[in-house]
Amino acid sequence: MPYTGTTGGERAILVGLDLKAQTRRNKTAGAGVPPFTAEESIEELRTLAISAGASVAETILQARAAPDAATLIGSGKLAELGDQVRFHEADLVLFDAELTPTQQRNLEKALDCKVIDRTQLILDVFARRARTSEGKLQVELAQLNYLLPRLTGHGAAMSRLGGGIGTRGPGETKLETDRRRIYSRVRKLERELDTVRAGRGIQRKQRQSVPLATIALVGYTNAGKSTLFNRLTNAAVLADAKMFATLDPTVRHITLPSHRRVLMSDTVGFIRNLPATLVKAFRATLEEVTEASLLLHVVDVSSPHTEQYMSEVSGVLHEIGAAEKTQILVLNKSDLIPQAAAEISDGAAYSVRVSAREGSGIDALLALIDKALDLDPISHVRLSVPASDGAVIHRIHERGRVTSSRYAGDTCEMEADVPESLLRSLEPFLSA
Repeated sequence: MPYTGTTGGERAILVGLDLKAQTRRNKTAGAGVPPFTAEESIEELRTLAISAGASVAETILQARAAPDAATLIGSGKLAELGDQVRFHEADLVLFDAELTPTQQRNLEKALDCKVIDRTQLILDVFARRARTSEGKLQVELAQLNYLLPRLTGHGAAMSRLGGGIGTRGPGETKLETDRRRIYSRVRKLERELDTVRAGRGIQRKQRQSVPLATIALVGYTNAGKSTLFNRLTNAAVLADAKMFATLDPTVRHITLPSHRRVLMSDTVGFIRNLPATLVKAFRATLEEVTEASLLLHVVDVSSPHTEQYMSEVSGVLHEIGAAEKTQILVLNKSDLIPQAAAEISDGAAYSVRVSAREGSGIDALLALIDKALDLDPISHVRLSVPASDGAVIHRIHERGRVTSSRYAGDTCEMEADVPESLLRSLEPFLSA
């Protein structure tokens, strides 16, 4: 019988491709992280579709030796898919692959409904999540660069779109204009984002003039980064179970056990096969990662795909030039599994088990950040400060860790662990 599931969202049919030749190569590839199976990949597509507001009516997985050049799945499976589209009265078909412009046009003509590939679906989810003007600019630029080669012969298909998944952001009106106007819009967006990038560079230089280390949270989408960020900074960043719930970066101060102050940045979550158009468009945001002193790689250790997620994040870090950054592997959601099951290192110099939701392990994480940070190193010093100079004594207590103090006449004798940034202003008070 026809689909009678959740109402309110577009009815979608998911289509995945299981390449037999690729499967055989995976089995003989030797040691390493096993890749996502076709079933696991299409399950992730289901989560993306739900995040975009769709209701999944059917899932179809086609096994082939190689993709079909014209339709990806071949004529036989295409006929079966057409029957399912009519049976479920589906609004759109979502493919777990990046379709060529020719394939997309052929599929839309044969199925007489909207056809969206994985890349366009991710772009749509990003368009939903963007809140700041910068985020909206980045998403629109990525969408336009993706859709430009797909405009030829797309007139009828675009006229049929009445909103919904795949139409957020630039919108159909802009996409139906001639290429020159779209290229002009792309160049304008690139100039505006260059201005944003320059502004971020100025802000970064201002931060670097005071030796405050920057820590960036990275990880697969839905690993719990925003929950951890809120726990560490007492911020109120949106955190829910949907993919890419937070898209725009947020920066906050935190104070470490050594009393050093550092900046912490929450960044966009990564995902398998993150579209190249997004990586390019979000370069201004991703520079917060490349310029960070330390990365906290947040991992959901309760997931059965932990190793695959870690591998995907490492791949993106390598792509943006941040693979060599010092990392702390934060094994999040460890309260959901036995301790032995959370022992993962991935070659990281540091790792720690935490539960961002419950708050366990946070003190250990902060201590580990203190240990791993090279910027603004800590020194143990002895100080003789006039008792009348209360501002200096207060500053030592506020920004250092006082281990002992006593008053001898008009002088306060102190021993303290202080960061280098504070030590420079305390040189007149140093004692042997």
